[in-house]
Amino acid sequence: MNTCSEQITVAGVTLELERPVDPEELLDVEAFDDDEFMPYWAELWPAGLALAEELPADLAGVRVVELGCGLGVPSLVAAARGAQVTAVDWAADAIELLRRNAVSNELLLRPVRADWRAFDGAFDLALAADVLYERRNVDPLAALVLDLAPRSLVALAGRPYEREFLERVGKHARVREHGKVARIELDDPRNEPGE
Repeated sequence: MNTCSEQITVAGVTLELERPVDPEELLDVEAFDDDEFMPYWAELWPAGLALAEELPADLAGVRVVELGCGLGVPSLVAAARGAQVTAVDWAADAIELLRRNAVSNELLLRPVRADWRAFDGAFDLALAADVLYERRNVDPLAALVLDLAPRSLVALAGRPYEREFLERVGKHARVREHGKVARIELDDPRNEPGE
């Protein structure tokens, strides 16, 4: 994989970012046949940048998970702001590049190669950027944002399945759209009357 390195500043954080020169070089017919795998991870998508811009300024000690992290810009920004970050993607190259980018930026995070649609754990904040590009991702993402963390930020990119996702999650949590990012908050049962 041919890569290039560039300096980007997002959300007030300057990062040295190594990424593929030509994402189309990464097309793999066998991987596509197996699970319709496309190297979407290799692009620096506007939704990922929008998500990074919406992160809270102080994330010290906050346990964050990014689902379908790709290049992981939101994960890198969260780590720079003090979060304990787990970044999940099923593309081995994405995880390797994220690991290298974390090291080159002197940031600590935990890159995990796994299918984000079946990931589990306990976190304070879940992140996802532009992962609703296929209908089959609606159910897993809806379940995960309700199970993984009491708060989630999901960057939207105008995909056809985003509205269905927001309506489904809205039945169980508060959903507020702020620009291109949906803020999802579960009701805290400790704050319910009579508790």
